[in-house]
Amino acid sequence: PGLSRGECVGGACLVGPMRNGAAGFQRVKRGWVWNQFFVLEEYMGSDPQYVGKLHTDLDGGHSAVKYTLSGDGAGSIFTIDQTTGDIHALRSLDREAKPYYTLRAQAVDIDTNRPLEPESEFVIKVQDINDNEPKFLEGPYTATVPEMSPVGTYVTQVTATDADDPTYGNSARVVYSILHGQPYFSVDPKTGVIKTALPNMDREVKEQYQVLIQAKDMGGQLGGLAGTTTINISLSDVNDNPPRFSKSFFHLRVPESSSVGSAVGRIKAHDLDVGRNAEVEYTIVPGDGGAMFGITTNEHNQEGIIILKRPLDYESKKAYTFKVDASNAHLDPRYQSFGAFKDTATVKINVLDVDEPPVFNKPSYVMDVYEDTPAGTIIGAVTAQDLDASSGPVRYSIDWKSDMDSYFDIDPVEGTISTNELLDRESIARHNISIVATKLSNPVLTSRVAVTVNVLDINEFPPELASPHETFVCENAKMGQVIQTFGAKDEDLPTAGQRFSFKSPKDDMKNKNFTIRDFGNNTAGIVTKRNGFRRRLQEIYFLPVVIDDNGYPPKSSTGTLTVRVCGCESNGSLLTCSAEAIFLPVGLSTGALVAILLCIVILLVIVVLYVGLRRQKKKETLMSSKEDIRDNVIHYDDEGGGEEDTHAFDMGTLRNPKVVKENLFRRDVKPEMRRGPRPPVSQDSADIRDFINQRLKEHDVDNAAPPYDSLATYAYEGDGSVAESLSSIDTLAVDVEEDYDYLDDWGPRFKTLAGIFGEQSETQSDSTTTENTH
Repeated sequence: PGLSRGECVGGACLVGPMRNGAAGFQRVKRGWVWNQFFVLEEYMGSDPQYVGKLHTDLDGGHSAVKYTLSGDGAGSIFTIDQTTGDIHALRSLDREAKPYYTLRAQAVDIDTNRPLEPESEFVIKVQDINDNEPKFLEGPYTATVPEMSPVGTYVTQVTATDADDPTYGNSARVVYSILHGQPYFSVDPKTGVIKTALPNMDREVKEQYQVLIQAKDMGGQLGGLAGTTTINISLSDVNDNPPRFSKSFFHLRVPESSSVGSAVGRIKAHDLDVGRNAEVEYTIVPGDGGAMFGITTNEHNQEGIIILKRPLDYESKKAYTFKVDASNAHLDPRYQSFGAFKDTATVKINVLDVDEPPVFNKPSYVMDVYEDTPAGTIIGAVTAQDLDASSGPVRYSIDWKSDMDSYFDIDPVEGTISTNELLDRESIARHNISIVATKLSNPVLTSRVAVTVNVLDINEFPPELASPHETFVCENAKMGQVIQTFGAKDEDLPTAGQRFSFKSPKDDMKNKNFTIRDFGNNTAGIVTKRNGFRRRLQEIYFLPVVIDDNGYPPKSSTGTLTVRVCGCESNGSLLTCSAEAIFLPVGLSTGALVAILLCIVILLVIVVLYVGLRRQKKKETLMSSKEDIRDNVIHYDDEGGGEEDTHAFDMGTLRNPKVVKENLFRRDVKPEMRRGPRPPVSQDSADIRDFINQRLKEHDVDNAAPPYDSLATYAYEGDGSVAESLSSIDTLAVDVEEDYDYLDDWGPRFKTLAGIFGEQSETQSDSTTTENTH
């Protein structure tokens, strides 16, 4: 294989940037002389394919160098002669599967396996051959082009791909050609664009075309590989054809009994186009039949449907002739030069005589009748006529299915309807019956009409006064003043449409006080006929009123309105209507009465406050007297609960505030005091009784022993007493010799007590001495 341009010259190669980072390269001595190798794909030889040779200038030919190979396919696809450095491919390669292989080679010492120089990398490229044909990956194709398109109109584009190497030779250079589809279409050999090649292709002549396209590599030269694909091309429709009637004259026959709005015939104009371009619009040319008939288009088959717009009458006119135009609904201006896109046909319609049933002069009838109307009363009539030329008589009857209870009857000749029995609105308020008219000359021909009979309610309840029934008039009322507006109510139905009238009775027309004025809107008013009213003369007036309604038969009733005379302000606001006010003195006003009542209330409040203050003063004088030195202990009704008394309520509120300020000792806790010296215990241990008594005396005089609650309850005996405390709580139960000098340490409050107990102690000592002397 040929050598590529080596990257090493004379054993030296350019490697990496310089260490100091400056631009440029440094030369490193290198012993490799190596190439870029090529190997031909799809090799079919029996021997391994020679790829190339590796050699180093360190190899002197003495078999001292061993060559090794590693990388892609080393050992499996490529092998190297360790002594000579020759590289061979062991099997056939496919460039389309892998275009190149990257391997690494190294020269080592054959004895020590020590690398003689660094490992080097080289590439083995697989050289392409033309072994792949062009392929159309998206085929077969479908395309559409409008009919009548000019030559060169774009249809579609096809693309073939070749797996061969496009950069090497002509193996992947594809050329397109058309094998089948000429002379209608052509293909660009380089781009594969398909265009029309024949003008004025008509879809109505041929709609589908199949074109075969070939793609050949090697630039289309002999020996290249080729692939084909099929393109199905359809011509789309354009509006290039006008509608055409199959014949120019249509003859139709229509019975005169045809109903208005019914279809009386069909005509059709054919259009060779399809879809939207084949839609046809039909119009009747103004003339003889323009007012009698209309025409519409059936969207499914584009037929013209002739519609009857007015009733036909054979006796009046027996035939109609008119013209119909058929035109395209959506015109294409490109083809208007071909001619007018419409066609005209003549339609003649003959009216057929038909023996018709009688015809009622109304489509339906509505009649009203009052309930409890006597039987045989005529409530209305129906009329039917025979419109045929013969004009025979007509007979009437009631369909028994619609009047099964025979409430009504009809005169067969005149058509008058009458009641057959009494009607009750509460049972049936509306009757729907069907009247049948029969042609006497042909009883088979009948017609029907619906008759609605409304049963009207009879006025059964008289009108009544609506609330209020009582009103008032001011004493200072003026003549002609409306003092009250009132209305009426009626229990008859319906309430809507009821009309009431109000008036005074004939015997009350001479009433000089009040009168009734009817406002004409179902309300009336009470109007004064004089100035001024006096409660002392007459407090209540009764005003009768007559109420009439507009029912059938009319009802009337008389109601009574009560008018009370009341005192009012000058502006008409009500003050009082009570009867007691009549007997008050004339000169005493309401403001004076209010002032009198207010004075009485104030006097009562003053008396109550005075009595209360007197009681409170007496109570405080008794309780707060400084001369009252009674001990608070006398207020207890029981013997005391010991410590439970301190838990029942707060004892702190009973202490003297002055004592608290002086930081004196609290008696409700164990006092911190110095105990006086206890008298010596009797040495007569043999006498147990004396020993016990001696111990009891010690505890009786021990103030530090519990309970403390009795002492805690009373910290003082009154406020400001000259004699200080005179309580006997701390009095000793027994006379025991004890030193009470510690009382001097309890403060000035206990100075008197210390003196008393000190004198007592001295007296006892003197008595003992005297006794011993005696």
